Amino acid sequence: MKNYVSASVLSADLLDMRNEIKKLEDNGVDMLHFDVMDGIFVNNITYGLPVLEQVRRVTDMTLDVHLMITDPLRYAERFAKAGADIISFHSESESDTLETIRAIKACGVRAAVAIKPATPAESVYEFLPEIDMLLVMTVEPGFGGQSFIPETVEKVRLIRQRIQQLGLSCDVQVDGGINYETAPIAREAGANVLVSGSCLFKAEDMSEAVRMIKGESQCSEM
Repeated sequence: MKNYVSASVLSADLLDMRNEIKKLEDNGVDMLHFDVMDGIFVNNITYGLPVLEQVRRVTDMTLDVHLMITDPLRYAERFAKAGADIISFHSESESDTLETIRAIKACGVRAAVAIKPATPAESVYEFLPEIDMLLVMTVEPGFGGQSFIPETVEKVRLIRQRIQQLGLSCDVQVDGGINYETAPIAREAGANVLVSGSCLFKAEDMSEAVRMIKGESQCSEM
C-alpha cells in the first residue's frame, strides 16, 4: 500500500502561496489539502472557491479539498469545477451522504467521506464501496495545530480492516496532529494518506520531513 502526504494549506504563508506551492512540489509532497470551513459546521472560517481557483492555476498537484461545511451537496459541483481532484465531506453534515458521494463522482472527481473523532467507524461502513477515500479526523475539525487524539487510532484500524474484508482499494486518510511521532502510529493502524501542516511547513528540510511522515526515512529527528 502506497503512502501519500497531503500538505495542509492552513499552515502555509497565504500571502506567498505561489512560492509555498512550488516548495511543496519540489520536496515530494503528493497532495495539497485545502480546508474549507463555513463558520457553521465548525467554529472557524477559512477560504473558498476563488482561492481554490487561483491555486489550481499555478499547480498540477492533486488538490485534496476537505469541506467542513453544513451543506456540501449544494457546493460539490462548484468545487469540482474550481479544480478539486478529491472532495471529502462530513457524514455529520446536513446533506444526504450517498447523494453527495454520487454528486461528487458525477463531476469526475474522487469522493471521500470524513468523520469527526466522536463518530463511530461503523457508521460509515455502508459507504466504503462507494468512495475512494475515508478521512478520519484525528483532532476536532476547525483549527490547525491541535494535538493528535490517540483514541482515534482504533477507528482507523477498524476501517482499514473493514476495507480489507470487503476487498476494496479505498484509501484511509488521517488529518490532525500528524508529525514524526504520530505518523508511524497512524500508518501502523492502516492510514496511507497523511495530512500534515505545521510539521511540514516548519521543517528545516521539508523533503526529509515528507520521507519521515511516509515512513521512508530512518532518521529519528530533524
